[in-house]
Amino acid sequence: MSTTTRTDRPSVVLVAQSSRWGEKLIQFWLAFCAVASVIITVGIVLALFSPLPEFFSRVDFREFFSTDTWAPALATPSFGVWNIVVGTLNVTMYALIVALPAGLGAAIYLSEFAGRRARKVLKPILEVLEGVPTVAYGIFAFTFVTPLLRENWPTWLPGDLGNPPGIFSAGAAGIVLGIMIIPTVASIAEDSMSAVPRSLREGAYGLGSTRMQVATKVVVPAALSGIVAGFVLGVSRAIGETMVVLLAAGASPNMTLMPNESVLPMTAFIGRTATGDISTGTDVYFTIFAVGALLFTMTFVMNMISIALVRRFREKYE
Repeated sequence: MSTTTRTDRPSVVLVAQSSRWGEKLIQFWLAFCAVASVIITVGIVLALFSPLPEFFSRVDFREFFSTDTWAPALATPSFGVWNIVVGTLNVTMYALIVALPAGLGAAIYLSEFAGRRARKVLKPILEVLEGVPTVAYGIFAFTFVTPLLRENWPTWLPGDLGNPPGIFSAGAAGIVLGIMIIPTVASIAEDSMSAVPRSLREGAYGLGSTRMQVATKVVVPAALSGIVAGFVLGVSRAIGETMVVLLAAGASPNMTLMPNESVLPMTAFIGRTATGDISTGTDVYFTIFAVGALLFTMTFVMNMISIALVRRFREKYE
């Protein structure tokens, strides 16, 4: 009967060396960036919300949220904010009608149908469009889209909808705003689709699915969280855009959803009023902060909804 002798080997203890000065500097810089982003966010919130007590001491809270007339600069002022809120939603609605189908379609094509050469050409062009200055989009809306709509407006439409738009219109601003956010929606959605595992596609092809069926019934549902995030980011950018609506939407605070009428979005009011000749401490001056705080709250709520939707539809793969 043989016996085996077990030899105990000395255990090896791994001791971490002290961090290098370069690594410590990088860690400090990353921590500084994280803290700075929080401080900047808090500063923005304080700058917007700190003048609100003074504003609502002069303007009744119920008047601000219940009346339907917005004329803060008149001799007999009125502060019904819903007119400019509806103007913002009007322009944003037409922007989404343009951007969401086009952005999702572009993402599906780049992810599932485009070849390598086409993707190498189209994807950079799409991302370059995202960096075009917004004032250029505003000039494009005013000098090209607006005359095009006025000359080709379908006058056979019923009622006031058949009237051609004037120099300023929500439709022209919405169309160009939608074109502007297409790259944002398409880029985020395409990145999310590209992250879907190849095994899901191969399994669907193995069951006899066509490429279109794989794209729409497998890839899009699997990447839904990223697509929703792209949609909400596009909506947030559309709501907060200034130059396009400032140059193309007009300055008439009409409570309407018609595309052929002039409206006054919230960002356009802030841009016009903040750059105008107003005295510090007046009611009109404080309306800038009130409208800005309301706009900030709207985008914040939308981001919270986006986070909830992303968590709800998130897919995890191993």
